[in-house]
Amino acid sequence: MTVLVVTIATGITLIATKKWHGRFTMDEMVGVQKLHTAPTSRIGGVAITAGLIAAWFVSPQDVRNILGPTLVASLPALLFGLAEDLSKRVGVLARLLATMASGGLAWYLTGVAMQDTGFPPLDWVLEYLPLAVLFTAFAVGGVANSINIIDGFNGLAVGAVAIMLIALSWIATGQGDASLASASLIAAWCAIGFATVNWPMGRLFLGDGGAYLLGFVLAWFSVLLPMRSNSVNAWATIMVCAYPVIEVGFSVRRRRHREGHHPGQADRLHLHHLIHRRVVCKLLPNTSKTLQNGLTSPLCWILVALPAAWAIAFSNQTWTLALGFGLAVLGYAGLYARLTQFKWCFSAATLVPKPAQIRVA
Repeated sequence: MTVLVVTIATGITLIATKKWHGRFTMDEMVGVQKLHTAPTSRIGGVAITAGLIAAWFVSPQDVRNILGPTLVASLPALLFGLAEDLSKRVGVLARLLATMASGGLAWYLTGVAMQDTGFPPLDWVLEYLPLAVLFTAFAVGGVANSINIIDGFNGLAVGAVAIMLIALSWIATGQGDASLASASLIAAWCAIGFATVNWPMGRLFLGDGGAYLLGFVLAWFSVLLPMRSNSVNAWATIMVCAYPVIEVGFSVRRRRHREGHHPGQADRLHLHHLIHRRVVCKLLPNTSKTLQNGLTSPLCWILVALPAAWAIAFSNQTWTLALGFGLAVLGYAGLYARLTQFKWCFSAATLVPKPAQIRVA
């Protein structure tokens, strides 16, 4: 309860004091991926940080032993994200490296690195610790950045992270890891607390700082779970995080196929954008744009919850989890194609290379 109250109170305070910090923190409405209708402060990461720090103070020692290193290790991701929120000048590569640095710092503080992926050839390679540390840093950075990528509508990212953290907590409880289960649930309450001031009207944005912070916490707990529980391997946590992970992979592939685009370039062709345009705006044409924005998120939360539920049901069945991830990829591709080509198939229109434009002198 303390975590929830502190997160909500900090969020409300940031909203109430925007006239003092707004000239530094407001998110402009210019940008291909921008869909909000008024300038809004984007330092919601401060509220998430306050909630996690409060949790550290009130938690029992075994939970503090997890939250403490997690908070310290999150600093590179959080600070680079906040720097982008305030300056709008921190490049994509710098932020990716910062989140990877957080993964490396987490290993340094805890001695934990991903060495059990459920894929024997890779596990043999990861027995060599330096490679395991690099793999952990890369995986943590990838998941953290995936949360920033799906942060496109009011409540979407925080709701998704809350669902995934609850799934991790559920699996950890089943494995008898009460400490990690509690830490995951605490982080989920932080996300839910922020959601109460962000969804559905978007009074305060998560921002890059908040997205990277929550993404790092999710990613690091996803590493800790299989490394602390022998009967759970990385396939369970990959399945929990399936929606944002697939979104990243598909987005990179899509952008590489489009003329004049590169993998780090923003666009409005993510699955959540298509759900907004093709479903929400069609079903609710007379609803305000702000409410249409917020009502897109619950539809996307369903896509997060389905693979997370699969992970809970089959948390120690490696091949069933791998099958589930494959089905999630096919389901994503089929839905994306349906929304872009208006028929059920597995070849989305956005994956077709755009022909070079002919310039007329």
